[in-house]
Amino acid sequence: MRKLLVFGAMMAAASAAPAFAQDEVTVTGNVGIVTDYVWRNVSQSNYDLAIQGGIDVTTSSGFYVGTWASSIDFNDASDANVEVDVYGGYRFDLGGVATDIGVIYYGYPDADDIDFYEVYGKLSKTFDAVTLSGSLNYDPDNETLFADAAVGYAVTPEFSLSAGYGAYLDGFGEYSGWNVGGSWAVGGVTLGARYHDNDVSGLDESLVFSIGRAM
Repeated sequence: MRKLLVFGAMMAAASAAPAFAQDEVTVTGNVGIVTDYVWRNVSQSNYDLAIQGGIDVTTSSGFYVGTWASSIDFNDASDANVEVDVYGGYRFDLGGVATDIGVIYYGYPDADDIDFYEVYGKLSKTFDAVTLSGSLNYDPDNETLFADAAVGYAVTPEFSLSAGYGAYLDGFGEYSGWNVGGSWAVGGVTLGARYHDNDVSGLDESLVFSIGRAM
């Protein structure tokens, strides 16, 4: 059923192409390597190196679609080795607040029946060099609701610091976690370092170093 949902979303995007043709369309890509793939302050690669990359198509009217993939290691019986996400949504200004609503599908092609999807809403507001943001993600199948908030500070156009806190308000043990780190754009690449921790029993904190490039 979930694979049919993704196929339907892709067909819908294709059928919308004539409408998009009236907009300015931007295609961007990204590739990167991280010392640990951390999602919601929990390791998804068993505290090991992960290779990641994606591509996004954005229109001047605010609609967007994209896909992103990463190597993973859940260290369990699923034997999943790769995650492939497909997403789409609409970004717009709401009274001076940047707003983003959409849906994202998390696919695991080499594992059985662990795919899922979420609907989300995001808000962000920039005050000079400070950006405040927050989001809600709801998974209808597993009945989970995740909320997070973050603050970022642009020290210079190339160097920024940020911190975030997130928690499951419902489902998955209602755990919480936090992170703090920074990024530095230099020579066409972005270098990053971030510390993640959570209150899940038996799971360790993680210090992640990253290098990535936008294309």
